[in-house]
Amino acid sequence: MSAVDPARSPSADRARPPVRRVAAALLVLACLVAAVALQLTHPPALLALLPSPDMHELHPDFDTFRASAVALVQGGDIYDTPAKLRNLNPPLLAVLLTPFALLDALPAYRLFTVLSLLMVVGAVLVVARELRLTAGVTAAVVLVVLAASPLHGTLLLGQIYGLLLVGLAAGWVAERRGHPLLAAACYGVTVALKPSLGPLLLLPLVLRRWRPAATGFGAAAAATLLGVLVAGPASGLQWLRIGLTEPVPDTADNASLPGLAVRLGLPSAVGTVLGLAVLAGTLAALGRWRRRVDPAGTAPWAVLAAGLLMSPIAWHNYLMLLWPGVLLLLAVDGRTPYRPGRAAVLLAVAVIPVSWNALWPAGAEWALPGRTLYCAVLLAYWWVLLSSSRSAGRVAAGIAETGEPPPTATDVAVTSDPDRGSSSTASAPPGVSSIAGGSSSAAASGGT
Repeated sequence: MSAVDPARSPSADRARPPVRRVAAALLVLACLVAAVALQLTHPPALLALLPSPDMHELHPDFDTFRASAVALVQGGDIYDTPAKLRNLNPPLLAVLLTPFALLDALPAYRLFTVLSLLMVVGAVLVVARELRLTAGVTAAVVLVVLAASPLHGTLLLGQIYGLLLVGLAAGWVAERRGHPLLAAACYGVTVALKPSLGPLLLLPLVLRRWRPAATGFGAAAAATLLGVLVAGPASGLQWLRIGLTEPVPDTADNASLPGLAVRLGLPSAVGTVLGLAVLAGTLAALGRWRRRVDPAGTAPWAVLAAGLLMSPIAWHNYLMLLWPGVLLLLAVDGRTPYRPGRAAVLLAVAVIPVSWNALWPAGAEWALPGRTLYCAVLLAYWWVLLSSSRSAGRVAAGIAETGEPPPTATDVAVTSDPDRGSSSTASAPPGVSSIAGGSSSAAASGGT
């Protein structure tokens, strides 16, 4: 038997009623039309602002990170700098960016921007190659990524999401190639740089993969401790105080549920409780499906999305961290559902520029639907990734338990069923249709 389940193959997708494909095509078209219209009516584009020398106003995130690195080199307080924004990141980031303290601010920013672009495009190409996507599909994905507003906002503000994407992609590739401990270590170091991604480390626990779980938490703790030791013990305590007292921003760019609650006039705690429910439900579902969950499938990205929904701050630019999970829906290796329509829509919503925010002024009740769109996009990512987390069959159980290299599209999908003591044929769970419009962000990011 072929490992590609007929229910999950491209031919089966074409055999379905065309309504979903038509709806996906219309949504993609709507995103493109909105992107063009907003670019024409609300210039300048974010990319046009990249050459600006105004570090304080236009590149504030990198200015904040570099200021902390300069303070570290000079023996000062990395959280008390002249930067516009407060640094909300752990000391490890300042340690990692110390080479940029040796350059003047503007050259350092431009170098960091080039490196960030290379990291994002490189990570996408590595994931596409690992999934054996065709040259045409890969080229289309890269073009969409280059046109995506989360990328533009990340480059303009000087955010670290390119670095985080590399860490996450490296962990996923290691997992897919049968190196679960290396994958866990990559995830752990990435979480040490951005603790809001911490729920990712809970996935091995619900899948009962104890060694990867211990490795992930150990790597996160070791990397965090390294940063604190280099920057000084007081830096760790100060970072904790900042993290615990920072209010939830009510800007439209904050896609998390606590951010949505604040925009709706509710206490942020309401959104936090909802986010915790989403995360707990996600982990419970994956734990229940654990024999059919491939840790190198969409499950890690579903947990990441749930964690972002719970986080006090989840700028829309974080969306790029979930793009590898979306690319999995374009693969035809039988390990994840083949859902090109959903992948196209999820990628297309990111093309809408940040000028979307100008249409929905803060404080106007009629603008609330538009100001909830970023959260709706993140919810759509979460739901599609979670509904695609169950893999083709019991092959996933073997990967999860043993860490053996994954099967290819030509491998056999009949494996021993430990529950029945017999053979079972791969079968795909029914997909759940998820359609959402979207937007982009780059406004006021608070040094995150």
